[in-house]
Amino acid sequence: MFTALLDAARNSPFKTPFTKAQCDAGTAVAPVRGRSIAAASSDEVEFGSTKFFLLCGLGGIISCGSTHTFVVPLDLVKCRLQVDQAKYKNVFHGFKLTLAEDGSRGLVKGWAPTFFGYSAQGAFKFGLYEVFKVQYANMLGEENAYLYRTWLYLGASASAEFFADMALSPFEAAKVKIQTMPGYANTMREAMPKMMGEEGIMAFYKGLVPLWCRQIPYTMMKFACFEKTVELLYAYVVPKPRDQCSKGEQLIVTFAAGYIAGVFCAIVSHPADVVVSKLNQAKGSSAFDVAKQLGFMGMWNGLMPRIIMIGTLTALQWFIYDGVKVALSIPRPPPPEMPESLKKKLGVQ
Repeated sequence: MFTALLDAARNSPFKTPFTKAQCDAGTAVAPVRGRSIAAASSDEVEFGSTKFFLLCGLGGIISCGSTHTFVVPLDLVKCRLQVDQAKYKNVFHGFKLTLAEDGSRGLVKGWAPTFFGYSAQGAFKFGLYEVFKVQYANMLGEENAYLYRTWLYLGASASAEFFADMALSPFEAAKVKIQTMPGYANTMREAMPKMMGEEGIMAFYKGLVPLWCRQIPYTMMKFACFEKTVELLYAYVVPKPRDQCSKGEQLIVTFAAGYIAGVFCAIVSHPADVVVSKLNQAKGSSAFDVAKQLGFMGMWNGLMPRIIMIGTLTALQWFIYDGVKVALSIPRPPPPEMPESLKKKLGVQ
């Protein structure tokens, strides 16, 4: 299946305008009139190649694995707020109580499943997003890919996250056990064999459906909102076109767009996040049982720390991912531009 996707992606209508210009008799001709695109340097990765998608996956590993691990202390307190509101009254009280009971080492409980789980998720999330985006664009054609680009971003990100969560689920289950069940286990090496012995393989996947419910809307918002925000920032805020901005200026725009996207991500995915946290703590319960027990208001416990965490996390992820693309000479598409054929049909100058 993935081989077919890669082959289709190489033939995407997005390939030509987003990479090097076609050269005829040594003269570079921009594939989109009015857009200046220099020929790719000899060391630039070819857009749509297997190497391109693999390096995008590597960028996802670096961006997701590092950022999620960085915010483990805040994530730990957030999870404890979600599952025991009576004990952990707010973020500051949660930090204070955790330090008092477990010391400073207690704040980094669950770092290993977080690092390995979100590294695996990042590889699929970002790598497959690039694959699905050009695959779906190829199916739609150049004009429809532009007209319905927001739907294209939503579809590509949802498809990528479906597979990414399969990689994340076992590690997420272990992380929640470590962070929310005192005395259960202190490390991933302790938690996973214990979970397997008590509940079998389903211990690692019983939270997969609520994880999909949390992560797929989150990722759809993360990618679609980011792409649209970048487009709007360059159109109405940044005083010059992207191709005239330095790489540093472009990365600042990336960070700002990522933070805006992160705030919306946190809000739309929060109820499912609470259910996932509670579900992995409550042995034998279903997602429906947990949601019913929590009630509507209960599913919004810990929202503020999650907004802070996810906003920062998403901004850093996009910043690192874009930075990896710059460092590894991976093609970075400019904001979308209406194809010439569509301009003629609509009479746009």
